[in-house]
Amino acid sequence: MAQIKAVVLRAAGINCDMETEYALEASGAKAERVHINRMIEDRKLLSQYQILVFPGGFSYGDDVAAGKILANQVIHHLAGAVQKFIDDGKLVLGICNGFQVLVKAGILPGNSSAKEQAVTITYNDSGKFEDRWTYLAPQTDRCVFIDPGQQIYLPIAHGEGKVVTTDEATLEKLRSDGHIAFKYVDKDGREGPYPVNPNGSMDSIAGLTDSTGRVLGLMPHPERHIRHTQHPHWSRLKDKKGGDGMTMFTNAVKYVKENF
Repeated sequence: MAQIKAVVLRAAGINCDMETEYALEASGAKAERVHINRMIEDRKLLSQYQILVFPGGFSYGDDVAAGKILANQVIHHLAGAVQKFIDDGKLVLGICNGFQVLVKAGILPGNSSAKEQAVTITYNDSGKFEDRWTYLAPQTDRCVFIDPGQQIYLPIAHGEGKVVTTDEATLEKLRSDGHIAFKYVDKDGREGPYPVNPNGSMDSIAGLTDSTGRVLGLMPHPERHIRHTQHPHWSRLKDKKGGDGMTMFTNAVKYVKENF
């Protein structure tokens, strides 16, 4: 297709929209930041795009719970438009607060409504805001954003990043149905306690994908590591290629090019 269009959804308190827009542009997409109020006013607007991103930040100050108010806006005003977007084969990415929104709106892990929510994201076990770099190991080969088998290094910045399920059966279903996209690991690829798992997420879950592999949500920030100079030890790196987070954006653009 001639032009790949991506939309970065804005709302009060979102503060990573410009970095996300930049990452998408650097990957070859034409990206626009659009306020959710504008999207609600014109629900056909979403159909103009092939990639939808819910960026990081603190939507509406996380006053009720992280991402909950924005999730409710999606549920009550955009649920149909977003579902059609997914049904049409398009891509959805939720980063940090955006991941919280996707989960609390019932879009992830998928096949459930917010009223029947069996997965949520809550306060870190440490009881504090965690701002650090983490290693991530991919757990699926079907998510279009991910390079299977490639461990990556991304920063986190959140106070509510702990992925939990209502019971062990729900967790087992996430595993068996391939919904776990990333796990927190150490540099050698092994799971472990804090700080390897920075928030106490069950099964070290750092990200989830839906049954199509075209919707991805993760707590770490890929848009904050798109250049090698953003790596905390960049001057010592032998590989001077782009940052690990760039992979997700370039894979998304590549998928759209090949399928639309």
